[in-house]
Amino acid sequence: MGFEPPQRLVRALGETYGDTAAAEWLGQLPELTDGALSAHSVSLDRVCAPGGRSSIVLLVHRTDGTPGVLKIAPPGASPALERAALAHWNGWGAVELLAAPDAAVPEEALLLERLHHEVSLRSLPEAKALLEAAGTVRRLWVDPPAGHPFETVAERTARQVEPMRLAAARDPELEPLVSAALAAREELVRESPELFLLHGNFRQSKVLSGERAPWLAVGPEPLTGERAYDLARLVRDRVEDLIASPGGAATARRRVKKLAESLEVDQARLRGWTLFRAVESGTRALTAGRTQDGELSLEFAGWL
Repeated sequence: MGFEPPQRLVRALGETYGDTAAAEWLGQLPELTDGALSAHSVSLDRVCAPGGRSSIVLLVHRTDGTPGVLKIAPPGASPALERAALAHWNGWGAVELLAAPDAAVPEEALLLERLHHEVSLRSLPEAKALLEAAGTVRRLWVDPPAGHPFETVAERTARQVEPMRLAAARDPELEPLVSAALAAREELVRESPELFLLHGNFRQSKVLSGERAPWLAVGPEPLTGERAYDLARLVRDRVEDLIASPGGAATARRRVKKLAESLEVDQARLRGWTLFRAVESGTRALTAGRTQDGELSLEFAGWL
């Protein structure tokens, strides 16, 4: 089967894995797609565009007419870990797997219930979106399964330290923020107060409208650790609106306080993880040439 993958995905894969590796996987995509459609016994409706930045999303139908979504991701996106997390949540607060996790299907292909991909929490007014987001993420925070394959917050963030230092070495103006973020991380990982299964990439655009439940999370990058880490990306949502607002800095700090209080998370730890994740995201965007995204994240970090 031949089709053109969304350009958003092509650009993101090149940024993440390099143009050569991305082109190699994209070249295999028609064969991977045919195999996944056959293995799951589904028929293709259309490719979802603009789609995500880490996988191709296909709208499909099962033989009984049930609509679904077939998500195909490269190995670097760890689809097996996403499958394991979704299986453990079993539809509680998150999109549901339509194929058993031990089914004889390609590891890189996940068959999921179909949600309204065009309607995320970002379609709601900010206050309502944050309220719904808090209710959704709370459901995801459960004990990880025995013998789970997920890395910890400390392990994931350890890999991000050196690229941040390199970014600061290239641009000395970044050094104060990077040093503050790394110091915050060092203090936070010294002792984690809890160990939950986390979404890992939770934000408003990762919560979609559904039929089975009003709002369900998608696209986890699962890991284990404290809830404050999982909230840190949500704090930075709609950063472009915050930057454009004359009261953006005060609003950002109120958001940290409000989310910490409503979800019973330590406010200082949430601020620390928000700082680290904003600086990490900003330096990574600058390194990839996404200057505007990087500057927005770093300006936000400076408010904290």
